[in-house]
Amino acid sequence: MKKALFNPFDLKKWFVVGFTAFLAGLTDCAGGKGSGGKGSSNVDWEDVLYFPERISEWLANNPVWAILIAFGVFLAFVLVILCTWWSSRGKFMFLDNVVHDRSQVVAPWNEYRTEGNSLFLWSLALGGVVIVIAIGYLVQCFMTLRMLYESVEGAAALIVPVILMVLGFIAIMLVIGFVDRLLYDFVVPIMYRDRITTLKAIRKFLPLLLSQFFHFLGYALFVLFVFIVIVIGIVIAGFATCCIGFVLLALPYINAVVLLPIWYTLRAFSVEFLEQFGSDYHIFPRDKSASAGAEPTIA
Repeated sequence: MKKALFNPFDLKKWFVVGFTAFLAGLTDCAGGKGSGGKGSSNVDWEDVLYFPERISEWLANNPVWAILIAFGVFLAFVLVILCTWWSSRGKFMFLDNVVHDRSQVVAPWNEYRTEGNSLFLWSLALGGVVIVIAIGYLVQCFMTLRMLYESVEGAAALIVPVILMVLGFIAIMLVIGFVDRLLYDFVVPIMYRDRITTLKAIRKFLPLLLSQFFHFLGYALFVLFVFIVIVIGIVIAGFATCCIGFVLLALPYINAVVLLPIWYTLRAFSVEFLEQFGSDYHIFPRDKSASAGAEPTIA
């Protein structure tokens, strides 16, 4: 990263590579007083647990707003699909710039069309599965809480189940995040190296994942720790600059340019982590003399 971005420092390169990093990361990023019923003094459980009936009644009484909301949801859905497509292609663009230490947009956009489209379809499928799992879990939790609320006196009995359900949801999100991390950090580089589809890359990666699972789990935990440190650093920097830093980081493309050293390092780190498992996973260009040497592997 230091060699690519600072030796020498080239602002134009930062903006170009930052744009590909921006595309690659497009898809990454109440309470009230009780009403006198069973609700507690802090949360109106009647409003929470009977929200579907009340929102349905409100929509029925406000058809214009119902149409506008439906149209807004449709536009959001279309935007998510477009961002997923751009991001899928952008992941290969950013990886190509990191691997070859260059700043290109048009060439890698066209070069990795097939791989990007394959990743796009898989990302849509994975997103669909995530939505089904998340909605299914939340609906089940909602119905369980509602039945429990109607069968007991007082909302205090809901506190422990709510805490357990929140922890369960966090666990589900961590598993989904782990799968997404594996797809972006390791399957994408394999697709890039071998010029193959997502399914073929997954088939190549799965045996390695199963044989070295704890190494990849350790990698994911390390990356999670790094992200936590980054967030803390951003918060400190934001307050230290009288919130000017927050304003800059609120601008998506500028955000990618300002934080480019971080994203560049993490992208290169995942590739180098993968390369330690043998010549079948070498991605960075290397001299013939170096490639002829012994391959470092993890036992």
